[in-house]
Amino acid sequence: MRAVQVLTPTGPADVRIGDVPEPRPGPADVLISVESVGISFPDLLLSKGEYQLKPEPPFTLGVDVAGTVVAIGADADRPDLAPGDRVAGVVPYGGASERCVLPATWVFALPDTMSYDEGAALPLNYLTALFALEERGGLEAGETVLVHGAAGGVGTATLQVAKGLGARTIAVVSTPEKAAFARDAGADEVVLFDGFKDAVRDLTGGRGVDVVLDVVGGEAFTDSLRSLAPFGRLLVVGFAAGQGIPEVKVNRLLLANIDVRGVGWGGYAMVHPPYMRQQWARLLPMIESGAVRPPIGTTYPLEEFGRALADMEARRTLGKSVAHVH
Repeated sequence: MRAVQVLTPTGPADVRIGDVPEPRPGPADVLISVESVGISFPDLLLSKGEYQLKPEPPFTLGVDVAGTVVAIGADADRPDLAPGDRVAGVVPYGGASERCVLPATWVFALPDTMSYDEGAALPLNYLTALFALEERGGLEAGETVLVHGAAGGVGTATLQVAKGLGARTIAVVSTPEKAAFARDAGADEVVLFDGFKDAVRDLTGGRGVDVVLDVVGGEAFTDSLRSLAPFGRLLVVGFAAGQGIPEVKVNRLLLANIDVRGVGWGGYAMVHPPYMRQQWARLLPMIESGAVRPPIGTTYPLEEFGRALADMEARRTLGKSVAHVH
């Protein structure tokens, strides 16, 4: 079967389609026929050998998947699933193939209102956003959330989940095109990156925001701290700017009564088996209400997975990009 392979971890240009054996599910697994694969930042890092997980090449990319159930292991404990059911799922890598195996606890029934593309856009980004805002950010209804990289996959997910939790959202983007995209995704307010600190101060009457979600890092970091209200929380999700990992002077935290908190959803969720399905249950009412509706950007054939990663690396993507398997 076809699969998106990393033969050498030298970046998107060297990602190739290979022929690999069809996987066999273990007793606690689900085998699915994949329709859509989300293009995820971990895929880009994996292709370059820069992710915290470093599988031995050759290996298959693909974190977010959506498709139909083919088989369910005898010990999977998923009486809610049957062959032919539409599902979404998430794996550390290995999903960008015609069929893939997932632990049963990482597979979720896909609502009838969601397409396969939307299903492949949900797990990593939306469960990360929910973990960041609820578990790490302690977000409460009525608070204000500032979202960097707000036109990207995690950014748009955070805007929608924050709204689903009753928060006000301010999107930070780099271009007018991305501003329009973030607004369509549900942002209450949108500001451009240049001068965002002053714009946020004006929008909040000088108070600042309660939570900042930062997937960008780099030069945004210090002004993000300065944008926090007292008892505000800055959530560190990633460093997409590629400008190195920022440092914080802890006296600033003390003087302003603010926090910097790391967000490592995968490191937590993948070692606490029931957690992902509990999160999915939290997302379902937001999906049903319409608060959560993943905005799909560019779609690619599976053979152009490498080009999709290159577009992500160049920050040309809006929303969640998706590769079609069939």
